[in-house]
This record gives sequence, structure tokens and C-alpha cells, in this order.
Amino acid sequence: MSSDDGQGGGGGGKVPPEQLALIRESVRDAKVPRAKPRTWRGAALAGELPVARVLVDKGVLHLDRYFDYAVPEELDADAQPGVRVRVRFGAGRHRVRGGRREGGGLIDGFLVERRAESDYAGPLAALAQVVSPERVLSEELLGLARAVADRYAGSLADVLQLAVPPRNARAEQRPSAAPLPPPPPPAAGSWERYAHGPAFVEALASGAAPRAVWNALPGPEWADELARAVAATLASGHGALVVLPDGRTVARVDAALTALLGEGRHAVLTADAGPEKRYRQWLAVRRGAVHAVIGTRAAMFAPVQDLGLVALWDDGDDSHSEPHAPQPHAREVLLLRAAQDRCGFLLGGWSCTVEAAQLVETGWARPLVAVRDRVRTAAPLVRTVGDGDLARDEAARAARLPTLAWQAVREGLRSGPVLVQVPRRGYVPRMACAACRAPARCRHCAGPLEAPDAAALTCGWCGRPEEKWHCPECGGFRLRAQVVGARRTAEELGRAFPAVPVRTSGREQVLDTVPGTPALVVSTPGAEPVAEGGYAAALLLDGWAMLGRPDLRAGEDALRRWIGAAALVRPQTVGGTVVVVAEPTLRPVQALVRWDPVGHAVRELGERAELGFPPVSRMAAVSGAPDAVSAFLAAVELPAEAEVLGPVPLPVTSAGRPRRVGAPPPGERWERALVRVPPGSGAALAAALKAAQAARTARGASASGEAGAGAVRVRVDPPDIG
Repeated sequence: MSSDDGQGGGGGGKVPPEQLALIRESVRDAKVPRAKPRTWRGAALAGELPVARVLVDKGVLHLDRYFDYAVPEELDADAQPGVRVRVRFGAGRHRVRGGRREGGGLIDGFLVERRAESDYAGPLAALAQVVSPERVLSEELLGLARAVADRYAGSLADVLQLAVPPRNARAEQRPSAAPLPPPPPPAAGSWERYAHGPAFVEALASGAAPRAVWNALPGPEWADELARAVAATLASGHGALVVLPDGRTVARVDAALTALLGEGRHAVLTADAGPEKRYRQWLAVRRGAVHAVIGTRAAMFAPVQDLGLVALWDDGDDSHSEPHAPQPHAREVLLLRAAQDRCGFLLGGWSCTVEAAQLVETGWARPLVAVRDRVRTAAPLVRTVGDGDLARDEAARAARLPTLAWQAVREGLRSGPVLVQVPRRGYVPRMACAACRAPARCRHCAGPLEAPDAAALTCGWCGRPEEKWHCPECGGFRLRAQVVGARRTAEELGRAFPAVPVRTSGREQVLDTVPGTPALVVSTPGAEPVAEGGYAAALLLDGWAMLGRPDLRAGEDALRRWIGAAALVRPQTVGGTVVVVAEPTLRPVQALVRWDPVGHAVRELGERAELGFPPVSRMAAVSGAPDAVSAFLAAVELPAEAEVLGPVPLPVTSAGRPRRVGAPPPGERWERALVRVPPGSGAALAAALKAAQAARTARGASASGEAGAGAVRVRVDPPDIG
């Protein structure tokens, strides 16, 4: 270890021979007999390859490199590449052991490589411990983690914390079952509904690597179709990986795979399984006992051997974006894996994101869609209700349900359950002018006004009460709720239909399924339960609130959430009807009426190309205290073609309220700047931001994941740039 910082040696140039005399003496040809054992600082060393290159578990950017340690003879057999180790790191403490001083406390790490010599000039500390002889870090996983770290301007140690689950000794001690032979190729099944569906399954079964963007037809068949794609890949002798947004979708694909292939053919990786079971399943995959994996976000790093297919369902779902540093998105990780392993790729969903449209537009992937006649047959009938209809129907306006919506509910309840989607949870969170719908804001800080009870308005930012509000836009004095949540909506519907059961699905309790009997099911987006036999009808309320968000993805996200709910409704051939309460002329509403999410995504992609917005360009967000952001932007060496937008103030988070990922600490005023580069410069942008952040952390400044006045957070490809 070096004398100045007490840590293991890093990379560098060749060391003068006189400084490596002891190492050279210890690593001479093992076949040469020696009278004395080879030693290093008084301890016997491994006979061959006595230097271990270790990645220490330090997520700070200026330490994002390997460190060299000597391998004691007693650890030689277990100290193999890929195992977990513990080493001494840092100069804060020193201990005397075996007649020599050793610096720093013990820290976890991964042994990456065994070498004959070290490039480090000073003496090396010895490995303190091999935690387990289980080789959990393969070369493929290490290469993937490095690629993800470089793409997102993060550290390799942070990525490996996401990729390798914590150790469980009891799970390691249990042997994995022997791998099963490949299954026979499956039939195309419901893939026949798509123009090139059978050909895609046949290509996977033959060992080819097709790449497709799949616009799934509405209905429950998507889970079986994913299972058949996995089965076809297994039949070719290759492995398969499917990443899904939540535990409910994982359970559906799990059931479909079990029904198709039986038990023991796939592993399920979700947090709900618990640490021991999840690690046991992960080890079975790492050891090659299982060749297929389905799971939620963390499964994107699953060490599937001989990978033949990576698949992602509903890539627009927020849950695919990792909240922990360096905050990778599952879609981008799977794209890296497809390129690294040269395997098949399937991006599927009922809707279509702009990123998916770009993959087809560039020719990297092929579209996998059904013909229009098949789409019209499978989709429900979609009817629209605009603001003009609400204005002419004052009685229905008070309950947010115009006449058309009431009729759809009454008719639907005659034959089955009716789904009611509301955009937010809870009771009346924000207020707006009843006349022009301009958001009601505080006179002091411009924060949003809220009504926690019927008597008083308060600011959601500064907490000041507002007693005499009037609209600065039109002069009106009447307020209305911007969004009325699920519980309030359920109460209103319960009073209107007293003989009908009302169920809610949201944050407090998310329902998985509901019976096919008449009932009202009020749900927030993404929490809609599946109805047996499909819903008879669906109401999509407060569409203007979803479309009015100040976000580049507002239209795309609203359409995705609407289609996700409408896909659970019966086809129009058997009376399935969807009513959307939103301005009928808006593009997302028209795309829903025509059931054309692909066309909407293609038009959005064209507009973003004209404006230079992602995904056509690459973008990064730099946020923090104003002085810290200014200093960071002044120090970073951005590519010549980079453009800095901002900085602009971020909303202040009130104390005691939930804080979104990347939001400032409660009460602190932060700014955010966006840095944009054209295609082809994303790697240079990430490298520049990483170097600047590493320089800050080396000087002792706050890291990107810490709070404080000097903190600067850097996020590549931020999902929200509104």
C-alpha cells in the first residue's frame, strides 16, 4: 500500500526495476526449486500470480479504478477472479500484524484479476480475507457494468452494487440443481396474430438474433407470447432474460412460462422473494443451472449464460429507471447487452415510446405489429368527451362525469365490471381557477395552492395560508380541484350507484385481479387490476390534467397510461367501450381513438428531431445549489458541440412531504442546468461530466448522491426535463 494514502496500488506506467525487486523475486518461474518459501513483507505469498487486482467497494468517482494487493499463500486457492474479498483501504487507522504495520480499515471488494507483477511502485498490502470462494463476478458481467458506468458517468462500484445481490451464506451452501436439457421448439400460438410473429419465433428457435419492437394487441395474450419467445430461445440452446415493470406482470409471465415449460426452467428475480431466495435463484443462474430469467428492474444485470434473447415489457414505465446511482434505465442496459452478447432483442408493450420508434427508424430493429383490421377487431371502441361537453353539462361537471360517461357506466354494469382511471391518489391535492383553469399559485413564492380541508387554502411550498385568492389571468374568484383522487371519486360513484360494489386500487392497496361480475373499479394509472373476462367499459377521467404537465413526455405518458387501461377492456366486437374525458382534437387523444401509438411515437420523434430533444440528442442534468452548479459548469471541459440550457430554479420541497428522486432537500433552493450534445457525442459528454465530478470529490466536495450546500448531482438521460 502506498505511504501517502494507505491504499492498494493503482494502475500507472512501468515501475523501475529496483523498486520491484521483491516482487520479481517472488514471481519467478514456479518450476524452479527454492530452498526458502517466497515471502512478501514477512508473509508467504502465492506461488504463481501473487498479485490480485481488486475493485474496492467505494462509489466515489476519483477512486473508480483497480488496486493491487498481494495474495498470501493461505488464500491462494480461494482468491480467484470473481470472488468477494476484503482488503485494507485508507490511511485513517493502522494496525500492527505479523510484525508489520497495515493501514486502513477493512472494506469489501471484488477480485478482478490475478497477475504476475504489479504496476504500482510502492509496497503492496495483502488481501485480508476471501469472503467466499463463490465466483459471482464474471468477465461478461464486469464488462457490462463498466459499459453502464461509462454511459451514465458513474462509478463501476455503484453499478456492481446494483448488479450483484448481497451475499447470503446459507444460499451459497445449497447446491443448485442440474440444468435441464433444451425444450422442444414451441408453436407460434397467438404470435400468429402479427404479420411477422411466427417468423420471429422461428428465428429465435434456430439460434438467430432477431431484433424487434413489438406493439402488442390489447388483451391478456401478451404474457403467453413472451413465454413462447423465451421457450423458443431455450430450444436453441441459448439463455433468455425478460425484464418487467412490477411484481404483478412478473407473476403473469411466471404463470405463462410454468404452464408452457413446467417447473425448473426459469428463475424469478424480484425483491418480493426475500434476500435468501432471490440470491439462491441468482446463484442458480450464475452457475448455469437455469438459463431463463424473468424479473423486475434489477434483473437487467442477471448473469444469464450464453444469452440468446433480452426482452423488456413496457419500457415507458417509470419503474424501469433505477433511482440509485448512476441511475441506469433497463432499456439502455438491455441494448448494451444485446450489442455485447450479439443476441436477440425484443421491446414490447401495448403503447410505443419515442425511443422504441427511434430503434425502428434507424433500422436497428424491425417492427412487429398486427395489420389494421386485426387491431380494430381486438381493441375496444374509444369515445371522447371534450371540455365543451363538460361546460354544457353543469350537473355532470360537479361530479366530473358528463352524460356520455354516465351512459357508458350504466350500460357496462349490465354485463360486467367498469374501470375508472383517475390520474392521482388521494383527496383534492391542487387547485385551479374554475373559469380558465390556470393553476392557483401563492402570491409570495409562486408555489401551488392546496386544500387539505374544505376551509383553508395553503401553499404547498412555503406553507402560508391564502384567504383572498383571485386569478391573475382572468380575475375569477372560484376555485376547482385540478385533480380529484381515487378515494374521492370512489365516494362519488358509490353515492351515484348505491347497489353496485366499488373497489379501489392504488398506493394503499393494489389489486391484482377482480371478478367478472358488475362492479366499479377505481384505480390510479398503473394499478389497474385485471378483470376476469375483461372490463365491460372504462372511464379515463381528468385527461387534461395528465396532458397539461410541464414535461416533454406528457403526451406520450398520458397515451401510454390510457392504452394500458383500455387494453384491459373487452374488444368492441363484444361491446367493450372506453370513454376518455379530454379535448378530442389533441394528438394523444386522437391516437387513442385510432389505437395508433406507433404513429403517435413517430410524429413525436420527428418533432424532437427538429427541436434537438432526446432521444435524437443526448442530454444530462446538472442540479444543486446555485453557486455549486455555476462552479461545476465553469470547471467541466464539455465537448465543443455541447449546449448548456439554463440553469433554472427547481421547485422547493416542503418539509415532511415525499421527495422525488433528484429533488432538492426540503427547504433548499436548487437550480438545474441541462447540457445537450448531438448524436455521437454522448460518450464524450459522459466522460467530461465524470471527470469533473471526480475532481470535485477528490477535493472533498459533496458527491452526487449526498445532500448539502456544495452537492452537485449529475444525471445522464434524465427522464424528466420539463
